[in-house]
Amino acid sequence: MSKAVFVIDMQNICVGNNHHKFFKYDNEKLITSVNAVISKNEGNAIIYIKSIMKDNFINKLAPFKAYDGTENVELVESMKVVSDYVFKKYSGNAFTNPELKNKLDELNINEVEIVGVDGGGCIALTALGAIKAGYRVILNTNAIGTMFYKKADKYNKKLMKLGAEFL
Repeated sequence: MSKAVFVIDMQNICVGNNHHKFFKYDNEKLITSVNAVISKNEGNAIIYIKSIMKDNFINKLAPFKAYDGTENVELVESMKVVSDYVFKKYSGNAFTNPELKNKLDELNINEVEIVGVDGGGCIALTALGAIKAGYRVILNTNAIGTMFYKKADKYNKKLMKLGAEFL
């Protein structure tokens, strides 16, 4: 069984020193936990996924900006980066980027462990996308930051029914 670890949205805007005030995580603890998962899995593919906003009129009205090429979207400096596998997503589910699935197929991946932010958003949506694409899914709750608890509870119940494993 070949495994990949997805590190989702661990970007400056979400968990960096100057993160936007909207994002409320215990950044230091979360980064330490994510780094521990990365260290434990260095023999597996570590895939970093960055959330990018499209530069359009609607997003210009958003309270925060995460446009491609800006410091906000860069991976947080204190996180371990051990591979060049970095993929962009423009919606919650990382599987909306076909390049991700192509890379997983190339690496013969059939299991994904997911860490990062947010448990009630992109983590859950990507986990659902992974299950739909035929992957075994592990959500490592020790290394997942959550602000949207009600949504996370709803998604987690659905994910459990679909066979996702929670650590």
